[in-house]
Amino acid sequence: MENLIGALPGAAALGLIWGIMAIGLYITYKILAISDLTVDGSICTGALVCALLITKGVDPWIAMICAMVAGALCGLVTGFLHTVLGIPAILSGILTQLALWSVNLKLADGSSQIPVSWRNYDVILSSNNNNDAIITLVIIAGAIIALLYWFFGTSFGCSLRATGCNLNMSRAQGINTELNKVIGLMISNSLVALAGAILAQYQGFYNINMGRGAIVIGLAAIVIGEARSARNFAVRLLGVLVGGIIYYLVYQIIVFLGFDTDLLKMLSAVVVALFLGVPNLKDKLMTKIRIRKHAREVKKNA
Repeated sequence: MENLIGALPGAAALGLIWGIMAIGLYITYKILAISDLTVDGSICTGALVCALLITKGVDPWIAMICAMVAGALCGLVTGFLHTVLGIPAILSGILTQLALWSVNLKLADGSSQIPVSWRNYDVILSSNNNNDAIITLVIIAGAIIALLYWFFGTSFGCSLRATGCNLNMSRAQGINTELNKVIGLMISNSLVALAGAILAQYQGFYNINMGRGAIVIGLAAIVIGEARSARNFAVRLLGVLVGGIIYYLVYQIIVFLGFDTDLLKMLSAVVVALFLGVPNLKDKLMTKIRIRKHAREVKKNA
């Protein structure tokens, strides 16, 4: 039990990092209604850019800003493929993700891993001090939620939300929906890349495989965070962040109980599938019940 309690701060820190990533994913998945698979690549690109700059002596805060710019460019590529070339959004994300694998390898001179340990480089947080890391992450996450709450309350932010809510009506109102999609993808992937930059510093290294399955973790955080839906946008973003924390706390408990960690991502996929699929099955079942009830009433009155 002491080992489990000792592991909880680290789980909370990782949950906050992946919660930031999930907030980025929330923008495309929930607000724009776009299934963007770029995130598995852009999170690695953000981590790589940050790691490379830190090893060159660049201030870690500036390195993280550069990582966000790199993530935004990843979103721009996906947006270009989708809006200009007319490629479906999900396929556009896959194509960008595949291209980023080669880009990341080239940027890293063929290396699959770059160390950025707190012992050798100046970083803003590390797993060596989880308490300070959690405080730093709470401040960063709070600033992100506040900025997004302000942005999506502006006229342009509302047009982004309208684009995802009703594409045809938005076009009829004169909203440039194609531009909104591109900008939404850029904002989303910039936050995903930021999470990657923070993760690289926290764990002390960049690895080309660190983004594998990121989409599943992000969706799991969104699903957990929206278990109790709220109308307030800031509360929903906070719920996604908390969803990431809960995911990693459950992860640590599962590890403590001796569950095979190799099956954890499969378990996450199953949970996400159930949360996404059960409401649809429930609606179909209720529709059938209403149809049968109506048929019995018509037969009874006939």
